[in-house]
Amino acid sequence: MTIDAGPATNGSPAGGSRPGYDAETTARLAADAAQIVARYPESRSALLPMLHLVQSEDGYVSRDGILFCAEQLGLTAAEVSAVATFYTQYKRHPNGTYTVGVCTNTLCAIMGGDAIFDELSDHLGVGHDETTEDGAITLERVECNAACDYAPVMMVNWEFFDNQTPGSATDVVDRLRAGEAVAPTRGAASVCSFKQMSRVLAGFPDGRADEGVGAGEPTLAGLRLAREQGWTAPTESAGGPDAEAGAGAPEKPVTGGEQSSAERKPTTDADVDPGGKAESPGTKPDPSKGADA
Repeated sequence: MTIDAGPATNGSPAGGSRPGYDAETTARLAADAAQIVARYPESRSALLPMLHLVQSEDGYVSRDGILFCAEQLGLTAAEVSAVATFYTQYKRHPNGTYTVGVCTNTLCAIMGGDAIFDELSDHLGVGHDETTEDGAITLERVECNAACDYAPVMMVNWEFFDNQTPGSATDVVDRLRAGEAVAPTRGAASVCSFKQMSRVLAGFPDGRADEGVGAGEPTLAGLRLAREQGWTAPTESAGGPDAEAGAGAPEKPVTGGEQSSAERKPTTDADVDPGGKAESPGTKPDPSKGADA
């Protein structure tokens, strides 16, 4: 059986001669791969960031990338492909310069996420996980962007665009396609490309982690209110699970206590032989079977 690792990037047809990166690219990626592998006690644990590495090279996880990862980590192409096809951040076909992900999970959907996705889909002429003809935008439905306090939320290469509307989202993608610099609502000062973002996910920082605002007012509202009210988190001494028994500590439940069946004595035939055949009235269970028969 032949395992198809996916489309090649060097022009070789799938199933044809064995593809692979040229010598210069292989050497450059191998140097990066060595840094990634050095972070882990077992080399195969480096597969996830290494898939991001080859994705930063090709713009998706290509057949060349699959084989490169397999060779570097001593795995088969099938093992690498199994991981690459499991996680949605790994693309198995060429991705756009910008991945625009619209959250359509419950809260964002209620707040307008579905309307934003539908508007962008009509405006761009693409559906979920499809790329515009100019290669600029890949549109996605996202299950959750982990920013419910700013719903509805859209992300561009995992940078936040909060409190969006169909109109504002359309404006963002038009500016991206026009080559304009676009700043997210929070985080980095600008949106990088999909390849650049993939390299960061591979573990090579771009020096922009401290740019912009991290947590905004909606995220910090609960903390501010707690400080104003003087609220603090309960401690173990306040009767937590590890608190010592003492004054004010809740009494631990006693096995066999009131309403407990843990040590209730058998009173009927069914108690002694659960699921057994019904006995005629007055018939006692066979003592030789024991209580656990």
